[in-house]
Amino acid sequence: MRKEQFICPYTLYENLDELEPRDAELMRLAHEATKNAYAPYSKFHVGAAVRLANGAIVTGNNIENAAYPSGLCAERVAMFAAMAQYPGVAFEALAVTAHSATKLIAEPVAPCGACRQVMVEVEQVSKQPLKVLCQGETGPVMVFDGIESLMPFIFLDKFL
Repeated sequence: MRKEQFICPYTLYENLDELEPRDAELMRLAHEATKNAYAPYSKFHVGAAVRLANGAIVTGNNIENAAYPSGLCAERVAMFAAMAQYPGVAFEALAVTAHSATKLIAEPVAPCGACRQVMVEVEQVSKQPLKVLCQGETGPVMVFDGIESLMPFIFLDKFL
């Protein structure tokens, strides 16, 4: 037996101003998308923005439902909308952020496991790493250069 360790590489930027302009704009649009969230139960408003290889940007927000499993995360709303509107166009980057009605979120908010698994598929179809940017309402921005940095031991279609 041996003990091993997974290292999760990312770049930490102190704020949006440190990002390259295209990424800062993507994050700003994710912040805007939080305003459209339907989150009457959790009061946790999530916004996401996806940048495609053709330059198009598609946003999404979380949508809750009294039957909790029936809701959907902002990241998947944005990714699925992008796939529906621009079939076959590669994904370059995804930004995610959140706003809470009950407290200030000053640290990066990361996508849930289900969204990360969809990102795996998106990255595989795009045939290029998906840059993932995470921020809270304010504060630092974590940038992952590819989903494998954010989700170790990914489940791939080759296992099926």
